[in-house]
Amino acid sequence: MRRPSPRTAGQVLVDQLLIHGADRAFCVPGESYLEVLDALHDVQDRFTLINARHEAGAANMAEAYGKLTGQPGICMVTRGPGACHAAIGVHIAQQDSTPMILLVGQIGREMTDREAFQEVDYRQMFGGLAKWVAQIDSPGRVPEYIARAFRVATSGRPGPVVLALPEDMLTAVVEVGDARPYFATKARLGADETARVAALLSTAQKPLLLLGGSGWTDQAALDIQRFAEANRLPVTTSFRRQDSISNRSDAYVGEFGTATAPLLRQRLTEADLLLVIGARLGEMTTNGYENLVPPELRQKLIHIHPDPDEIGRVYGPDIGFAATAPEAAAALSALDLGRQNTWGDWAGRLRQDWVKDTESPADGGWALDMGQALCALRDALPEDVIVTLDAGNHTGWAQRFLRFGRPGREIGSTCGAMGYSVPAAVAAALTHPERLTLAMVGDGGFMMSGQELATATQYGATPIVLLFNNGIYGTIRMHQEREHPERVSGTKLAGHDFVKMAEGYGCYAEKVTTTADFPAALERARASGRAAVLELVTDPEQISSRTTITRLRANAKAR
Repeated sequence: MRRPSPRTAGQVLVDQLLIHGADRAFCVPGESYLEVLDALHDVQDRFTLINARHEAGAANMAEAYGKLTGQPGICMVTRGPGACHAAIGVHIAQQDSTPMILLVGQIGREMTDREAFQEVDYRQMFGGLAKWVAQIDSPGRVPEYIARAFRVATSGRPGPVVLALPEDMLTAVVEVGDARPYFATKARLGADETARVAALLSTAQKPLLLLGGSGWTDQAALDIQRFAEANRLPVTTSFRRQDSISNRSDAYVGEFGTATAPLLRQRLTEADLLLVIGARLGEMTTNGYENLVPPELRQKLIHIHPDPDEIGRVYGPDIGFAATAPEAAAALSALDLGRQNTWGDWAGRLRQDWVKDTESPADGGWALDMGQALCALRDALPEDVIVTLDAGNHTGWAQRFLRFGRPGREIGSTCGAMGYSVPAAVAAALTHPERLTLAMVGDGGFMMSGQELATATQYGATPIVLLFNNGIYGTIRMHQEREHPERVSGTKLAGHDFVKMAEGYGCYAEKVTTTADFPAALERARASGRAAVLELVTDPEQISSRTTITRLRANAKAR
């Protein structure tokens, strides 16, 4: 065997990234990992380094990349403040089950425990936030740690890994062999398990299939659609996982999230069996654990999830198996349970409920009604459109009225992080430059990460940002009016010229104030060939897609 040539640990690390299939990373540069930056200079033909404007933006870009590709999104930040800023991306990746690797520059090893400049113990800082946290103190173990990071991030329930890199370790010269390319460990649904699922499911009169979690491939979405349509099974999704199945399929009947139709929640109580694939059955999906009350459900429960520790964690299932969504969907895809006549009427009613709820809303007198605007737009969108969602009530219009499904994508944080949508859209547009990327963001969320449009301009990405401007933190204002009507505190926003801001970043931008003006404005944005911002001036009275401030106040006073 030929002896490995001497390399710095920074060069070894970059070589490992290439071996494991990584071809890009998102960063804010820092002096603590200069050796990695220098090593990346030599592989620019094989590796793209995207420097963002803020570490939170870089981390969110890496997380969105992980969602889009199923491969770990790589983020690089410096020690101390850089790592603190990037923590939001790690939190999102953990709650969204997204493969991600955060590489953090660290102080020199000889200065540990002296409260050196920007010193942080990342094992403690990220210990409850990431799937695995470690520090590479030995340069000869870089291949081992990086290979493990890729495997941990992608195996079982995917999630984030954080590795600290002492700067003196990175400069050390070592002779060490490379690791072999990683592979993820994936749980499968075997023939016996599939037969048990089929046997229990066949006993139901009103079953409901709930899809969620991460890792859904285009093929998995087609497989589960084939299974649901063949058996007349109604299909729902968990919060912001609507692209797990085509919403245009007659099997799809809605999402359990922030824009859920009240009638669908009622239908859930009528169901006698839940087949849950990939979803954790968390707070958002279960409406604060009120729609499904733990620990034992009235409905029979079949729970399939890639992490065996998640099964039975909150809800005791009748049967539960560890399997990834693609493996479960493939195992079920060819099953014919012979219950189409029994389930057809039930599935048809739920589908009709959803279709009616997502029809273009009646004219409520709003100058710009985003429900009407998005309904007019949805049939004209490309099949492979990528929609990124921020936190806030404005996303209810997209979640309720748009149609998702592969190859299109719905990319949104399920942990409610503001400032996610714009950097996610930048990452999506860089990953798939041939596709239309639409970002939905409120005026509050835009002010947290809108500067990442400068990153888009620098690298030629062309996302279109639909910026909902109602001059308030809308979600919090809604809660205020519901709990403390007419006592507004801390939720007003003012003083922003979003068109000038966007133009300053090199984007196309214009303000839209009427429903009728929206389609043409969107076409101009698409035709510009640049990243674009459409400032959508909406009435704060129309606080969500389902209610108004006046109605909230009236209901609160009537209690």
